[in-house]
This record gives sequence, C-alpha cells and structure tokens, in this order.
Amino acid sequence: MRNKNSVKQLGKNASHRSAMFDNMITSLLIHERIVTTKQKGRVLKKLSERIITRAKRNLAIPESEDASKLHNKREVMKSIKNRDVIKKLFEDIAVRFRDRKGGYTRMYLLDRRTGDNAEMASVELVERVKIEPAVKADKKDKKTDKKKEGKKESKEKKAKK
Repeated sequence: MRNKNSVKQLGKNASHRSAMFDNMITSLLIHERIVTTKQKGRVLKKLSERIITRAKRNLAIPESEDASKLHNKREVMKSIKNRDVIKKLFEDIAVRFRDRKGGYTRMYLLDRRTGDNAEMASVELVERVKIEPAVKADKKDKKTDKKKEGKKESKEKKAKK
C-alpha cells in the first residue's frame, strides 16, 4: 500500500521524473501556458509555484545582501538550466506576481486525448502576457507580395516575347 507516500510517481523513476518536470517548468515559464496530462499538471503546478515564490523573495531582499539574492538564484538554477528563462523569471514574472500571495498558476481541464484517452489539462500563469497576432499578418502580407511579384515577372516575360 502507498500509505503516506506524497510523491506522485507517474510510472517513472526519480531521475526521469525530475528531468521531466524541470523541462516542463522551463517550458511553462517560456510560453506561460502548456498542455499536459491532468496528473502531471497537478505536480507541475505545485513545483512551479515554489520556484516563483523563490524568485519573489529576491524582491524583498535589499541590494546590500547580494549573497541572499545569489542563493535564491542558484536554488532556482538547480531545476531551470536556461539562463534566459531565469532572467525572465526574476525580472518579469516575479515582479508581475509581487502583490499576489500564491496561486500563480491555474489549471483548466480539457478533453481526453485521442489514442489513450488520458485526461488532459492546460496549465498557465494567472497573469499572462498576451502576445499580439501581428506577426501572422506580416507573414500573409509577405506571401501575397511574393505572389504579386511572381505574376509581374511572368507578365513581363510574356510582353518581351
């Protein structure tokens, strides 16, 4: 029996589970929203909130105590290996959640996955930055410009003949 065993094993050994959640936390902080299974999402939520709280502690530490700030950063670097993500966490995400006392992530349940019928969930940061879809419009404009240029060239070739 699994009485009083708090670790969700998820069918993986400890090193695989640790690496998987480190990568999932990194992806969550980069994209601010990921889709995963319900059980992994519950564990991910717990771990990511601890890391965000660790980053938030740096905001309260005065500039004179650089050793404490460095300690918090190194503790977070144990699980997040990407320095760009760490910079985003300490300079952007922690500042965003300055006034919030926990509950930095939310989990929405989605439909079941086709194939194995696993319960799916979306885990996202509560105060998410909305990315504008202006980039997609630019790509469409480039495609239409290329088509127009191609038509112009073909008309010019026909006119020369």
